[in-house]
Amino acid sequence: MSITYETRLPAGAHWSLVMRRGTALTLTDVEGGVNAGMLMYNPENLLERYNAPDTLKCQHTFRLTAGHCLYSDMGRIFCGIEQDTFGWHESVCGTSNARQIAAQFGARDYQHAHNHWHQNGYDSFLVELAKYGLGKRDMAACVNFFAEVTASDDGELTLIRQGEKGASVTLRFAMDTLVILHTCPHPLSTSHVWPQHPLGIVLDGARAPLPAVCLQREENQRGLRNNTLYLLSEQM
Repeated sequence: MSITYETRLPAGAHWSLVMRRGTALTLTDVEGGVNAGMLMYNPENLLERYNAPDTLKCQHTFRLTAGHCLYSDMGRIFCGIEQDTFGWHESVCGTSNARQIAAQFGARDYQHAHNHWHQNGYDSFLVELAKYGLGKRDMAACVNFFAEVTASDDGELTLIRQGEKGASVTLRFAMDTLVILHTCPHPLSTSHVWPQHPLGIVLDGARAPLPAVCLQREENQRGLRNNTLYLLSEQM
């Protein structure tokens, strides 16, 4: 029996869940302008986590979109991007921090502003990581969904598109994965208005393998073989 769950994550919030192998997670920019920062870990071995350099390098890409896979630091595939209507997600800019958010939007803490406080991506990640016994030393480079970033000839990065109303991306998981998520502003955002846009989250419990679009690259076929070996060793 397939179980589907749907919720919305407000701007400046954080969330986490263990996604099981074969299930799918769909993120939707409900109103436009959302940023969704994500980290991933192996819940059975929390030392294994998302590796941005390997993900980009082995697929010879700067942007992530449908057909790309997101890799762990042990050469295994956490998930593949099954569908994507936005067309560009980045994994080179990292996440916002408290000093940056205070300078850009003004300092607001929860004790005084309650739900209208200004949270940052780094501390949001730490709050969720602490629930699983993880901390600062376990932080890694993240994916920022719904963020199109370009690089100039001298290496300067610019955020040129942030979200789009109704845009969605679906991740199909190739192994059990702890997902850590926040909706804080992108570190390259130039806005001076605190975002108010929610992120739609749909969990689909129907199990399915990685789609063919994710296996067109030889590198991803090798990554999936690493998954197969890992899963086999768990059953022995």
